[in-house]
Amino acid sequence: QEELAESGGGSVQAGGSLRLSCAASGSASRYKCLGWLRQAPGKDREGVAGIYSADSTTYYDDSVKGRFTISRDNAKNTVYLQMNGLKAEDTAVYYCAAFDETAGGNCATAVRARLLHTWGQGTQVTVSS
Repeated sequence: QEELAESGGGSVQAGGSLRLSCAASGSASRYKCLGWLRQAPGKDREGVAGIYSADSTTYYDDSVKGRFTISRDNAKNTVYLQMNGLKAEDTAVYYCAAFDETAGGNCATAVRARLLHTWGQGTQVTVSS
């Protein structure tokens, strides 16, 4: 069994910060390319950020560059997303996901193209302006 369990969502004012955590358990802990998707109401899911365990290479969507930071603790099989300078347009359900870097050629491409192995149940982030 594989599981990705998110925590840390909530409601903040614009300009505020939140930190999301994702604990990988079972067979999910073996995936090398982990990251985050988000889905806003009425919109498709989009790849937000990813990190590759072998070399800690990171990827960010242009909409979050400079504001969000992804990190990974391999010993704890946990991925974090530090979100600063939050905007109303960041409001969405955020999903921790394991991406298929083999299908995408690399982790960044897999995140951008949303090539997924599995994903969690999601956590709501609401930013009020």
